[in-house]
Amino acid sequence: MNDILFVILPFTISLVLTPVVKRIAFRLDGFAQINERTVHSGKIVRIGGVAIYLAFIISMAVFIKTDMAMNGILLGSTIMFIGGLTDDFVNLRPLYKFGFQVVAAIVLIASGVTLDVIRLPFGITISMGVVSVIVTFLWITGITNAVNLIDGLDGLCGGISVIILVVIAMLAVIERRSDVEMISLILAGATLGFLVYNAHPASIFMGDCGALFLGFIISAISLLGFKSSTIMTLALPLLLLGLPIIDTLSAILRRTLKGHKFSEADKSHIHHQLMNKFGHKNTVIIMCIVTAMFGLTAYCYMINKGIGLISLFVIMFMVELFIEVSGMISDKYHPILSIARRVKKKLNRKHVQSDQAK
Repeated sequence: MNDILFVILPFTISLVLTPVVKRIAFRLDGFAQINERTVHSGKIVRIGGVAIYLAFIISMAVFIKTDMAMNGILLGSTIMFIGGLTDDFVNLRPLYKFGFQVVAAIVLIASGVTLDVIRLPFGITISMGVVSVIVTFLWITGITNAVNLIDGLDGLCGGISVIILVVIAMLAVIERRSDVEMISLILAGATLGFLVYNAHPASIFMGDCGALFLGFIISAISLLGFKSSTIMTLALPLLLLGLPIIDTLSAILRRTLKGHKFSEADKSHIHHQLMNKFGHKNTVIIMCIVTAMFGLTAYCYMINKGIGLISLFVIMFMVELFIEVSGMISDKYHPILSIARRVKKKLNRKHVQSDQAK
């Protein structure tokens, strides 16, 4: 029963606040920019993340008893939210924008939310020591930006985030982490309320204040829920965020190969490639389904390792094929397709030789 309340309260608050935020944004001229990379037209406000943030904070005040780690998450996420909101209005330089992420990460690390120990098979334990701070910092900033990068289509970032949060809550039940379960469900509810207005065709966008906030919270609670864990259990949050991470790594490789800066946005992300073939709404549905498949794989692994690993291999193989066929990284990047072509040529030669011998 409590689990339902963790979703209903923030959902209701977000549902009520989003239209209010929309009206305020109209008065403040907080509209999304239109350029060669955007896929929308007309004036659409882009600070819907304010409703998500407020619904989350109010619900947390109702349900959660804070401790040092929780205070770190709340303060760090607030810093990230403020940085994103500032960027939504004044378009911060990438360095200044990253500065907010650095400060938020430092706050979270100072609150004790770090990866301290990794337990390997055969009873081997590795103490991270000073490296713990570096790994934690890279995790927070990496996941935050990965989630932010997928905020390119109506309902995409919110939809994928809700799926990730629900799966994290399910994994938290298995790990007996009621605090992680609670935070995940509260944020999922807050995001769902906003998605009512953000689904295609969207009447409001979450903006950087919403995407960066979601990314930071997801990075923090996944780290909180699986810290001091086995190497495979630690990999589960990475699996949940498989699609955003793959998209981010592809963007880095693509822009590096083209000699562009990573901060230079383009229209070659996974969602852009899919949209060219399947349209706006179907692309969002496809990406949410793939994310749900990654999440199901993570859950299956917790129940049965063999089934989980087989599912992961199949999904990753399909994603890799899509990347190669679409030319998302480069027109010259096609390792699996190259192998397939070589095998096909060899088979054809053997077939021709066999026919000649007859």
